[in-house]
Amino acid sequence: MSKRYLVLEDGTVFEGEAFGADRETTGEVVFTTGMTGYQEAITDQSYANQILVFTNPLIGNYGVTLDDYESLQPHIKGVICREVAHHPCNWRIQDTLPHFLEQNDIPGLKGIDTRELVRQLRVHGTLRGRLLDSVDNVDQVVGELQQENPTAGIIQQVSTKTPFPNPGTKRNIVVVDFGLKNSILRELAQRDCNEIVLPYNTSAKQILNLKPDGVLLSNGPGDPKEMKAAFPMVREVEKYLPLFGICMGHQVFALANGADTYQMKFGHRGFNHPVRELATGRIDFTSQNHGYAVDPQSIANTPLMVTRVEINDNTVEGLQHRHYPAFSVQFHPDAAPGPHDAVSIFDDFISMVDQRRKEAHDAEEN
Repeated sequence: MSKRYLVLEDGTVFEGEAFGADRETTGEVVFTTGMTGYQEAITDQSYANQILVFTNPLIGNYGVTLDDYESLQPHIKGVICREVAHHPCNWRIQDTLPHFLEQNDIPGLKGIDTRELVRQLRVHGTLRGRLLDSVDNVDQVVGELQQENPTAGIIQQVSTKTPFPNPGTKRNIVVVDFGLKNSILRELAQRDCNEIVLPYNTSAKQILNLKPDGVLLSNGPGDPKEMKAAFPMVREVEKYLPLFGICMGHQVFALANGADTYQMKFGHRGFNHPVRELATGRIDFTSQNHGYAVDPQSIANTPLMVTRVEINDNTVEGLQHRHYPAFSVQFHPDAAPGPHDAVSIFDDFISMVDQRRKEAHDAEEN
């Protein structure tokens, strides 16, 4: 095995073994606490332009299968783990993880002390890093990393360029793509929805012209404040249609209604995050993947109210509009990977959609 190195912007160097694609790469170094679901994480567009560290000591043991893709073209920059399985065993297997990474031009690094690396990220916060095969010019690499912003403009790269349908029946739902996971489409399809996926910069007029029954704002990578063009769209659409935001969609919903967001120290990534629903006290364990959060102090003078909080750090995990049938959650009720404790939130959205359809039908008859 050839050597490969991780150089961080603070000058730290980790030496390990190369696997996956044979090339250098640069990205934000983040970690996930999930014990399974490595394929879903790697193909999740919310990890675009990031180098993902797996805290579980072994990944790749059950291979890769088409059924578990969250996007067909992953934009993750690299994978780091303690050990990777080269001979997995699973009746569903269609490929090995190292070959999958090689085919998708994603470099990997194994054999390092991931506990030490994660401890450093928890102390210092998210750091920019580079995977490379030589450390002859470490000082130059560190200087370049300190000047780079790997996630700037990333939603424009991962969002669909043209609208496309996910055909279904009964309800017409527009999905605004900020970096969409396939599992969101699956959950809507299971609820008899005909989905129309639109680019991140679609206007309110274009959405309303399609006469949908509801709108979903998807997850996605990067800084939500870069999505300024979507704010007026949200403010207009929520007046007329039920609206549901997930992850990046949650943050865009908050910003559009006057709240603020901030960058977290090292974010929430994994699927063991406990979230409390304030109205009922119910606690759900949730799947999360985000580096930004809504500032709770900024909500007071907005038409929003907090509906859910993360138990460990009290970050805002749910919002509801006070006047319109519009709401959002920071976590992923679709899971993939992770627990399905909160999957009923999709049913709440469908109930809003059906109520609006009924009201529109009754108004026509009268």
